[in-house]
Amino acid sequence: MATLKAPDLNCLTIAELEKLAAERMDKQTRDYYNEGADEGSTLAENISAYQKYRIRPRVLRDVSSVDTGATIFDYKNSIPLGVAPTAMQGLAHPDGELATARACKELGVVMGLSSFSTTSLEDVKTALGPEHPAALQLYLFEEREESRRLIERAKKAGYKAVFLTVDTPHLGRRNLEIRNQFALPNHLKVANFPRGFSFHKNAPNPTLVWERDIAWLKKVCQPEMQVWVKGIATAEDAILACHYGVDGIVVSNHGGRQLNGALATIDALPEVVDAVRSQTKKIPVHVDGGIRHGTDVFKALALGADFVWVGRPVLWGLAYKGQDGVELCLKLLTDEIRLCMGLAGVTRVEDIGKEFLAKIDRSGFTSRL
Repeated sequence: MATLKAPDLNCLTIAELEKLAAERMDKQTRDYYNEGADEGSTLAENISAYQKYRIRPRVLRDVSSVDTGATIFDYKNSIPLGVAPTAMQGLAHPDGELATARACKELGVVMGLSSFSTTSLEDVKTALGPEHPAALQLYLFEEREESRRLIERAKKAGYKAVFLTVDTPHLGRRNLEIRNQFALPNHLKVANFPRGFSFHKNAPNPTLVWERDIAWLKKVCQPEMQVWVKGIATAEDAILACHYGVDGIVVSNHGGRQLNGALATIDALPEVVDAVRSQTKKIPVHVDGGIRHGTDVFKALALGADFVWVGRPVLWGLAYKGQDGVELCLKLLTDEIRLCMGLAGVTRVEDIGKEFLAKIDRSGFTSRL
């Protein structure tokens, strides 16, 4: 169980956490974590798009007991939110992914691990413990045996799922990364691959196709691990995901780091949800990108997401105070989720629906969903 700690009066919001983290990161790390593709409009819209939605609170309901729990991978997560996979966390803090894993274990929050972590997937799973679920974010490399070896290690370590990143046939243009000539410092390495293996060189794969590669991945992963696709943003691809038998979808645009000008994820979410619900076999739909408040989580759930994932805020917590900073980030969001639910008049996550939302159009008028 999480121990009660005094509140950090220097940091009461995710926005304040971002500022505190910026003071502790060097320029290369700060730019790497915070940059979007090109001029960053999709990154910005991932955040601002939530403001198009307003909550319709219900009153005179007994909200004396609010349950923020949500089930994922047969585990009762403390909140309907997980820590998204983000690469090379050793840049933010010496403890890197281990600090994040310990925070997730302490607070009962599922963790996603990037393939390009600075800590081995085995060490991260050990820090989480045998009963705590984790998902491994995966790229299918053109060097297919490297992917197979990674999957076999993840199965042996006890990961519950792989999240196949499907939005990176080519690497998005990140101008600060280019200008800074980004490279890992000498004291860090990508821990899951042989030396010389790098994200920029090996992660993009323009050859991936639904019919061949999803079948291969399911054969290698199942039944021990579920196969999810991360990076779906259209109804058409959601239907294909269902057709090819994946276990779940994460609506994502890679944090605005790939195709600039793509839909904000909260705007892409409704068509993906509707497409999945039209299929005979329903699969979970999760979403990431732009979540900075508990009210954002509520809005995503009301629009049909089963669960949400948060990336950059966790990195800011890690840079600020290591494990304690990640715990701070998750506690801030937990408190905001619980308060939002209570003020909106709902006591269970599964009862949050679109009837709790209105949308503002360009003229400023609102309409119920």
